[in-house]
Amino acid sequence: MLSTDLADLRAYMADNPGAVIEDVARERKVTPRAVIEALPSSMVRVGGGEHFAAAMQDIAAWGEVTLIVHTDDAIFEFTGAVPAGEVGRGYFNLMQPKGLHGHLRHERCAALAFVERPFMGKTSAFVAFVNADGGIMFKVFVGRDETRALRADQLVRFRQLADRIAAQGAA
Repeated sequence: MLSTDLADLRAYMADNPGAVIEDVARERKVTPRAVIEALPSSMVRVGGGEHFAAAMQDIAAWGEVTLIVHTDDAIFEFTGAVPAGEVGRGYFNLMQPKGLHGHLRHERCAALAFVERPFMGKTSAFVAFVNADGGIMFKVFVGRDETRALRADQLVRFRQLADRIAAQGAA
């Protein structure tokens, strides 16, 4: 990306931090990772994808969260507890027979982005699992309480996880 394009993207994201990441990426012909990294530095921290399994195990202890998969064709949302998982046969396997389960290509995760920003008039906090192509595999959002505020206990866990992983840098 040209430095002028990057500066323009950074200015846009500073003015519009709640913009839908995937929409901005598509409109500007950049990766979602580039959009995330163009957010003001106070809103994003990035760590390496090698921490995929550790992050997923930590998130499994948070309780009810919202996991979102956003593709060009659909936005899937799951609200509930993310199950614990383990690596086997080339995948990170979510270990429960019902609800959210499946097999994740953890080795394609290049980065974990910890994002706290305004979105639709409220503060949001999520972990974006970013793949080797700069796309977002999925996002896990800190849950909300009965007043629609971020759950304080999960926000603490989110920030602790960001501290541990982002301190080690990103690929």
